[in-house]
Parts: sequence; structure tokens; C-alpha cells
Amino acid sequence: MDQSSVLLWVKAEPFIVGALQVPPPSKFSVHYLRKISTYVQIRATEGAYPRLYWSTWRHIACGKLQLAKDLAWLYFEIFDSLSVKTPEERLEWSEVLSNCLSEEEVEKQRNQLSVDTLQFLLFLYIQQLNKVSLRTSLIGEEWPSPRSRSQSPELTEKSNCHNKNWNDYSHQAFVYDHLSDLLELLLDPEQLTASFHSTHSSLVSREAVVALSFLIEGTISRARKVYPLHELALWQPLHADSGFSKISKTFSFYKLETWLRSCLTGNPFGTSACLKSGKKLAWAHQVEGTTKRAKIACNTHVAPRMHRLVVMSQVYKQTLAKSSDTLVGAHVKIHRCNESFIYLLSPLRSVTIEKCRNSIFVLGPVGTTLHLHSCDNVKVIAVCHRLSISSTTGCIFHILTPTRPLILSGNQTVTFAPFHTHYPMLEDHMARTGLATVPNYWDNPMVVCRENSDTSVFRLLPPCEFYVFIIPFEMEGDTTEIPGGLPSVYQKALGQREQKIQIWQKTVKEAHLTKDQRKQFQVLVENKFYEWLINTGHRQQLDSLVPPAAGSKQAAG
Repeated sequence: MDQSSVLLWVKAEPFIVGALQVPPPSKFSVHYLRKISTYVQIRATEGAYPRLYWSTWRHIACGKLQLAKDLAWLYFEIFDSLSVKTPEERLEWSEVLSNCLSEEEVEKQRNQLSVDTLQFLLFLYIQQLNKVSLRTSLIGEEWPSPRSRSQSPELTEKSNCHNKNWNDYSHQAFVYDHLSDLLELLLDPEQLTASFHSTHSSLVSREAVVALSFLIEGTISRARKVYPLHELALWQPLHADSGFSKISKTFSFYKLETWLRSCLTGNPFGTSACLKSGKKLAWAHQVEGTTKRAKIACNTHVAPRMHRLVVMSQVYKQTLAKSSDTLVGAHVKIHRCNESFIYLLSPLRSVTIEKCRNSIFVLGPVGTTLHLHSCDNVKVIAVCHRLSISSTTGCIFHILTPTRPLILSGNQTVTFAPFHTHYPMLEDHMARTGLATVPNYWDNPMVVCRENSDTSVFRLLPPCEFYVFIIPFEMEGDTTEIPGGLPSVYQKALGQREQKIQIWQKTVKEAHLTKDQRKQFQVLVENKFYEWLINTGHRQQLDSLVPPAAGSKQAAG
């Protein structure tokens, strides 16, 4: 079978979830990564290759690259969260950590963790995706551009650091432009010159091509089945093209690179394909008097389970509530939503909320990353594996998370608060995502940005401002309270408020009002309440919960 029938593309998840949306440490340059690659492969017996143990990576990152230990762990842990694990394994790890009584015990447990060495090197390399270069920021596009790249309809703005994670053209261009570096990073040390470069006769090991499957996959003759890269490269009819030799069990560097370049194409399950030919969902209603129509698209009808995307854009002045198979395990991007209340009550893979304002988002458990960028006055309520935020102003996060929230660059007045709601299927969804109630680091964020490490950028919500949040929808399920309960100071504040209400009710009761006085008093209270609803903006939230007329039923999906 000729190679024209093979299509390869760059996977979206390593970039959506794995590329931290902040410029990488300078020591993650290809020069240092090549040195690390040689270092670990020579030290195979010291917990460095083919599995890299946390203790060895800590030694390299802190001792040789001069990274802070927290940052070294952050990259190790993000990569580990991308690996295929059962929910049970994730819950087991949470239990192990929650039983640790000291930092030493935590470290002891971490020392037992290892990651695939070669894939981890690739993961460190793709952190360059969000590297800020002066040239790029001046021109607004990579330069020189090796070929003209059409932009997807959603991503027509100048390419910047933050939308690259969701822009599959950026992923493809990144891998295409850096393919030689990526392959050289995976070579055995004896296949490199003294300056760490490949030669025309360099040979690539089978293990290296298996590692490259972390970033690349494909199909044959547009078949529906998706294969990891190494299965295609090792397929007998393709040996001549991929450069595999049965005798040496290795690939020719030159032939492999040429074959990869000739087969690389756009990701059929990427954001642009989803927007172009994905299924449009009529989840949001046309708002009276507005010309903007919300755009919601998904690829779940064509994409394999690990490639599900849902993109929501321009939802305006609406309440949108969904618990749907379409959302289960999907990467969700919410973009330019304003004055809306969005409830996505299903287990989700990742969520990115970008350029949204004056809105509330209530999410089902997010198995990997929940990232906010460029949002104003937004409230997010979620259980998530990780929260990261950049360029936000005045946002509040009610979260339950087993990792420290990441404050990246450009944030102002961030408020963290405990997770304070529940819906009937929540604990079931948490179990399916592998998220437990402990450990919970909602109140211990990590400031990760070069501009400053100023902790005054965030505050913890004062208990006197704390109220629980009620999700106003009926569903089947067993969860009847907030998973893990509330921290005692917040529980106490609620108790004191409850006491005040009881005293007030008792006072009214003991006032022995006549029937007319009671009516008059009720009108006064209702008017005050109505005034408060309008002043706080809660009126819109209540109005939008009124079901639409029968003629405008939400489409299923």
C-alpha cells in the first residue's frame, strides 16, 4: 500500500491540557533538553530510563536546571495527569496523599512515581508552544512561515500565547517546524554527534517512535480506526517509507523524518474541523431583541472517545443547563459568553473559559485542567483536577481540587472560596473522573509567573460573604450534600446566619400582628427583596430559569 493512503496528525490533548499557558523556564530549551536526554539514557540503572522517577527528575530539575522544587513537581504532575489511568488508580493516589501527615511522607510517596522518560522529554519540549518571542509578538505570526496557513473561523485573531493551546494549526505547525529537534531528542546518545545532532546515518529506536505516539497518530485510507504512530510506522507495507529495518529493528532518521513530513495533515478531530463540519447544537435560545446567535458545535458523533470536543461561543443573557452524553469526557471551550448562567453537569475532560464576562459557570467534575483566560467578573463553581488562570479580573473560584490552583500572569483581584454546591449525580461523576474530596488545595494557590510572585493578587473569601449555591434543577442521583462538607469557619458563618433567621422569625411571630398588618408587612418584605434582586443582578438569574414556551424546546444532544 502506498504512503499516500496514510494520514498522520498531531494530537490535540497534549497541547490543550499539557502545554502550560505560560512561557516555559529558559532551561527547557532544546540545548538543555538534549543534554538531559543523554544524561538520563546513560543512567538507565538509576531510575532515569526507560522510566524517569520523581527523585531523579527532582535531582535534574533542581540541581542542574535550577528550578524551584514546586515548579519541578508541577511539570512532572501535569504530565502524569495526561497518562492513561483508571479512575480507581487516581482515587487510590488521592487516598495515599490524604493519609500523609508530613511533607516528608508526601515526598516519600512521590518518590515511587515514575513517567515514561522519552514522552516526558517531548512533553517538556512542547512547553515551547507558549514561548513569547519578540518577533512573534511584533508580527503576530510565526516567522518565517514555512507555508501559508489558513486560520480557523474561531481563531482569526493574531496568534498569541493563549489561544495556541486550542489552535490545531499551531500544533501542526509546531511539530512540523520542530520535527528534527523532536526526533533528535529521542535518539540514543551514540547516534548523536558531539554537538548533540543527528547525522544522515543516524538510527531511531523502536522505543523512540513509540514515544512519538504521544504527539502523533493517524489512519490508513481514511479508515475510521485511529492508530498510534508506531503501529503505522511498523506496519509491514510501510517499512520502505518509514525507514524501518527488520534486521536492526531501527528506523533511518532521514527516511522517518521525510515520511512523517509527507504524511502530516490537519487533525480531523481538532477545533477547526469541529467548527467547520461539527454538529451544531441548539442548546441556547435566540434571545429576544439580539442579533447574535450562540454558536455551539461538537464532534462527538464522529470523534473517538479521547477526542471529543464541544465549543460554545457567544452565549448572551441566557441560562444554559445540560447534563448530556455529548459532554461526557469532552474537552470543552467556552468563548465570549456574557451575562449568562451556564451549567454543564456531566463529567468533563478539560474546560477552557476564554474572554467571558459577568457570568456564572457551574461545571461537572473536570478530569484534567480547568483554565480561564481573559475573563472579567466571572464566578466558576467546579470540582477539577487542576485550575489555572491568566489575565482575569475580579473572578471568584469556588473549587475542590487535589492540586494547587495556578495563578499565571496578568490576574487582578482573584478570590478563592470553598466548593459550595451539589447536584444528585455529582459524587457518581467524581468517581468516574477519579476525583476525591481529599486532599483539597482550594486555599493554597501557587503564583507561577515571572512578572512577580506577589501573593496580594488573590484573597480567600471572607466567611461573612459566604453563601451556599443551590443548583435549581431536578435530576436522578444520590448526592444530597456538598462532597467533603465545608471548612469549619464557613460552616460556622452559615450556622450564625441560620440563627439570625430563626431569631427574626421568632420576633415576627411574637409581635402578634393582625391579619392586615401581616399582609402589609409581607408586601414591605417582598418589595425589599425585589429591590435587592434587581440591585444584585439576581433578578435575571431567576427570570432565565423560567422554562421557554413549548414551541422553543431545547434540542437534545
